[in-house]
Amino acid sequence: QVQVVESGGGLVQAGGSLRLSCTASILTFDKRNMGWFRQAPGKEREGVSCITWNRGTTYYADSVKGRFTISRDNAKNTLYLQMNSLQPEDTAMYYCAAGCYYNADRQIRANFNGWGQGTQVTVSS
Repeated sequence: QVQVVESGGGLVQAGGSLRLSCTASILTFDKRNMGWFRQAPGKEREGVSCITWNRGTTYYADSVKGRFTISRDNAKNTLYLQMNSLQPEDTAMYYCAAGCYYNADRQIRANFNGWGQGTQVTVSS
């Protein structure tokens, strides 16, 4: 069973930065698309970013494009999300997924079961 552990969240002022990390306990990390999702109170979980396993192609939700950067270190089985210019609307619980794709509707979806505890990001105005 895949286990993921997210870290790096916290409280930051608007305009600030955070770097999230996700460590996945899977042997096939380097053969999986990896992604970040978030869920704000009262809202559905939404795809934030996804990075492919083969070419490292990256996809972003329109709301974070130009501010967030996803990356991966296959040697460490670790996924990252650098978040800059954070805004209060970025406040959410952030989750890592060991499986994601970018569909024809330009949405990032997860094809993964086994969500971790997530890491809370709170941006104050």
